[in-house]
Amino acid sequence: MNEIISLKQKRHQKELKYERKMLRELSLTDIKGKIDDCFGSFNSNFKKSVVEDGCIDFAIEAFLLGAKYSKFGYYGESMQSAHKRCQLEEKRLIDDLFDYFITWGKVKEGDLSFEEIHLACEYYIHIWWKEGYLKGEKDTS
Repeated sequence: MNEIISLKQKRHQKELKYERKMLRELSLTDIKGKIDDCFGSFNSNFKKSVVEDGCIDFAIEAFLLGAKYSKFGYYGESMQSAHKRCQLEEKRLIDDLFDYFITWGKVKEGDLSFEEIHLACEYYIHIWWKEGYLKGEKDTS
């Protein structure tokens, strides 16, 4: 007898399959390299090992978000237009990474400029969003 699954379950399975496929395109070495590029200047002022683990998680989330929105590029929409669609989700990731960085990195207000850290977080998330978008766009074409 065949199993009956709902449309919601089927969509979820399809989304998980796509995410697994996209994660094969992601390299831990690349993520660690970008962490050093974005946050390397803050090295002496935070607990690197703790922050690095969180940054890896946020890179994966941003990458998958970009890959998810790459379907709009497949249908002819520009990357900028697709990026506007996910501004709220991306902002949440940026703010969450900033909060994580401040909390777990043990950064105090006098150590570093919070504005610099927020800009670095914004840059980091956008780099991974764009990377995911480009990899996702290649996959759909």
